[in-house]
Amino acid sequence: MTLTFEVDPAVGPALRDGVLALWADVTNAGGAVGFVSPVTPDEIRPALVRHLVAMTEGRTRLLVGRDEDGEVAATAFFTFNTHPLMGHWVWLYTVMVHPRHQGKGYGLDLMAAVERAARTADGFAAIEAIRLTCRGGLGLEGFYARAGYKEVGRIPGAIRVAPGDDRDDVVMLLPLT
Repeated sequence: MTLTFEVDPAVGPALRDGVLALWADVTNAGGAVGFVSPVTPDEIRPALVRHLVAMTEGRTRLLVGRDEDGEVAATAFFTFNTHPLMGHWVWLYTVMVHPRHQGKGYGLDLMAAVERAARTADGFAAIEAIRLTCRGGLGLEGFYARAGYKEVGRIPGAIRVAPGDDRDDVVMLLPLT
């Protein structure tokens, strides 16, 4: 079984609630997606609303992966740069695969779908690279490297997970040209 990916899906209650549940489940399983466990969907809701508002404004796009039951199983949000000197690359945020699907290769499937979308989807014509950051200390750099990304920067201790638990903010880049 594989995931089915879609760029810019229609956002309704089912998708919204599916992304919220995914985000909470990933966080509570130890995922580095902007929160620290334990967290509830209601605590995540404001962050998702910011993504959804940016989507309606055309600044952000969503790639969603669904499993064979049609459930939200993976996401990645593309955010376009508004600075005129940086419009040739996009940020990638909130890259998630549901914990029940870990170990099936879906993470690399998601990253391949991200690259495919950035190369071929309408509105991405001038995009030459994808940039993301990840939390150090979890092996994420190795995962993204397997997907073709290169580490291009590291800010030591920039992410404070808890008092006395600071992690590096690692900058990764995937050139598309």
